[in-house]
Amino acid sequence: MIMDFRKNQPIYMQIADVIMSDILERKISDGDRIPSVRELAISLEVNPNTVQRSYQWLQDENIIYQKRGIGFFLYDQVYDRTLQVRREEYLKEELPNTLRTGKLLQVAIETISDIYKKL
Repeated sequence: MIMDFRKNQPIYMQIADVIMSDILERKISDGDRIPSVRELAISLEVNPNTVQRSYQWLQDENIIYQKRGIGFFLYDQVYDRTLQVRREEYLKEELPNTLRTGKLLQVAIETISDIYKKL
């Protein structure tokens, strides 16, 4: 796995985002094993504590779970759960920022609606 880390977001969240993107793109799915903390840390050339923090966040969000001594796995219905988590993040963080910028630039809500309908 190759990552180009951005400065505006913690690395552990960027790692979690990549895993969630892989779920939403159906590259990985229910019950799949994901790399161990050590494997992923070596692959990404980051500190294992960073990967552990990412995995802890994913566990807190009920996206992955750990089988002691075996590894980390995706929960059943992980696609739906990941979609819910991403949707909540988008509605809480990204959409308000986009709309705030649109309002500042005096973009009519109808224009935004038209663009949305064309997607």
